[in-house]
Amino acid sequence: MGLSFELLREVSTEHGVARRGRLETPHGVVETPAFLPVGTLGAVKGLSAPALEEAGAEIMLANLYHLALRPGVDVIESLGGLHAFSGWTRPLLSDSGGYQIFSLSETRRIDDAGVTFRSVHDGSPMRFTPESVVADQRRLGVDLAMVLDECPPWPIAKEQAIAALRRTREWARRSAEEDARRSVAGGLFGIVQGSFFEDLRERAALELRELPFAGFAIGGVSVGEASSLGREVVRRVVPLLPAERPRYLMGLGTLEDLRHGISAGVDLFDCVLPSRNARHGFLFTRAGVVRIKNARYQRDPAPIADDCDCTTCRRHSRAFLHHLFRAREITGKVLATVHNVRVYLDFMERTRKALELGSLESEAFGMPALRRDGAP
Repeated sequence: MGLSFELLREVSTEHGVARRGRLETPHGVVETPAFLPVGTLGAVKGLSAPALEEAGAEIMLANLYHLALRPGVDVIESLGGLHAFSGWTRPLLSDSGGYQIFSLSETRRIDDAGVTFRSVHDGSPMRFTPESVVADQRRLGVDLAMVLDECPPWPIAKEQAIAALRRTREWARRSAEEDARRSVAGGLFGIVQGSFFEDLRERAALELRELPFAGFAIGGVSVGEASSLGREVVRRVVPLLPAERPRYLMGLGTLEDLRHGISAGVDLFDCVLPSRNARHGFLFTRAGVVRIKNARYQRDPAPIADDCDCTTCRRHSRAFLHHLFRAREITGKVLATVHNVRVYLDFMERTRKALELGSLESEAFGMPALRRDGAP
């Protein structure tokens, strides 16, 4: 089967129209708006598949570039695909490696046909084309696949942004044609680029929607710009995308970013902030950020947050987590990750309930604001 997206409720906001939806995939239903924990190599750092399920995740993100490096697409395919390989039985979305064109610019060479990466492990070349990226994601067996795109940094000259957009548009066309030749489950998403030039973003969205994609993503944010620029891109691009298909904001994931994106009409989000901050001892609560390494928590018997239902808060104290972090015991990072991921997923659950009631003016949006880097 392919993807089926149903709009259940729309709510007008100051930034657009927020949506409550339901996305049906080959591996289950995703209630939207939804947050995708990032499992780059097929697992969220520190969390098993059952632990991620218990935290409430309905979908996870993996990364084709990193999985192609090791263990390799051939290995994963031979073992039954990424679901069987990882033990994650719910829906999977895979990124195409387009972000690595930006983040690994010193170890890649790009041309109109595709991109050649130099392995960060042994320096060997690895070639990605729009066609090979579609084929490899299909071999992984993911539910949602992304096209290969060029994600330019900011700031950038407009001429360079135009060249990158031209290449991304052609890659999108080739990706759609390759996907049409394959009779496989799941759906392929196009990605709107155009940097932070309003006319380029509008052109990209209008041209992309003419291609038969199952959904549409907004890429090219969190690439060095001020947060206000990224949010303005979201506000302007979302109304140009087809209302009947899911919308995905890639890699922009502070709670303020999620709040704004939901208000503008985005359905899917991902970000590494919950797990990355957890590993550094920054624990999110509705009252603020708990820096668990601080001495003040050495004798604190309270849970991280009284109103959190995660397994960490149900069973462990701040004092215990403080001890684990100070002792550099890996279990501390695991327990912290369980909590932070649950905070994000709980935020989405309460937001969906608020949308069902017809308003976002509720406690669902009572979360602390964090900077783009995730620091308090």
